[in-house]
Amino acid sequence: MSDATSDVVEHRRLIVAGTGIAGLTAAIYAARSNNDPLVFEGDEPGGQLTLTTDVDNYPGFPEGISGPELVQNMKEQARKFGAQVENGVVESVDDSERPFRVTMTNGDVYTADAVIAASGASARTLGVPGEDELMGYGLSTCATCDGAFFRDEKILVVGGGDAACEEAVFLTKFASTVYLAHRREEFRAEDYWVDKLMDHVDDGEIELMLNTEVTELHGSKEEGVDRVTLVRNPEGHPTERPDDPETEEFDFDVGAVFYAIGHTPNTEYLEDTGVRMDDEGYIRTEGGDGAGQTATDVDGIFGAGDVVDHYYQQAITAGGMGCKAAIDADTYLEDVEREGVEAAEPAAAESDD
Repeated sequence: MSDATSDVVEHRRLIVAGTGIAGLTAAIYAARSNNDPLVFEGDEPGGQLTLTTDVDNYPGFPEGISGPELVQNMKEQARKFGAQVENGVVESVDDSERPFRVTMTNGDVYTADAVIAASGASARTLGVPGEDELMGYGLSTCATCDGAFFRDEKILVVGGGDAACEEAVFLTKFASTVYLAHRREEFRAEDYWVDKLMDHVDDGEIELMLNTEVTELHGSKEEGVDRVTLVRNPEGHPTERPDDPETEEFDFDVGAVFYAIGHTPNTEYLEDTGVRMDDEGYIRTEGGDGAGQTATDVDGIFGAGDVVDHYYQQAITAGGMGCKAAIDADTYLEDVEREGVEAAEPAAAESDD
């Protein structure tokens, strides 16, 4: 065995990175196409949907379904058609030769003819006490996913960019009052969103809590969030001024908290490849309205779900992209196989002479 293959655990036709809705949908379609997908479940099995206790807007479940249950059902469906799901975090992909070399954080190396990156994006959090316990129980990172669960509640949105303004405006559909906590006086959001926000402030639907930060969440899984601890300083960034006599700490009653402080795409393992990404690390795919919409700048590597999409970020859109990626990968694999056969035919004919 050559040095290049002696350390390889296994070769697969297709490797899928991620077991969120995009990755599992890709696995279902790929398995049904006999592409023998190996699916790696990373540090956040099931992706962000597992942080949502109830999913009411995924088609086909009129009574709703929990995020973890939906993910588990899809995992079983993928396995039913022949997909193999394994625990493991992809550390790097070597695209300098074919097949691709996929190295895991534990040192294992796999090779693959094609790779689907469906590793998602992780919502940024504050790292304050109560956060881990209450995520999915009154604390959310997706207003369109969970806003309807908190009708007539006081809702606190944390952030100062476009997403925070947009989510605060959206949540006025449900909340008795929306409060927006931002650590500075000025917003980072575009004027369009600030203007929309201020229209709702003028109407009394949103109240601004500027120069204010959350330092603790209070509540329980049974009852949800019931209050937060906040700090405020007229100069802004109050957590950086704990000894300033003007820094004020106080508790504030709310029924839900929504973080809108951005996401970090999980694309570190592609940094040394030719896959093109934007400044924040989201994968750039071909797009358009024809075939190959999920193709990246590297032939044989495809992107799907929140690792590509930083706008919609819904389970249903992630699933749609996972389907597209599997179909695009299947087309690519068939083309490679056909080219290999055609390249071998003249040599075979010559040897017969």
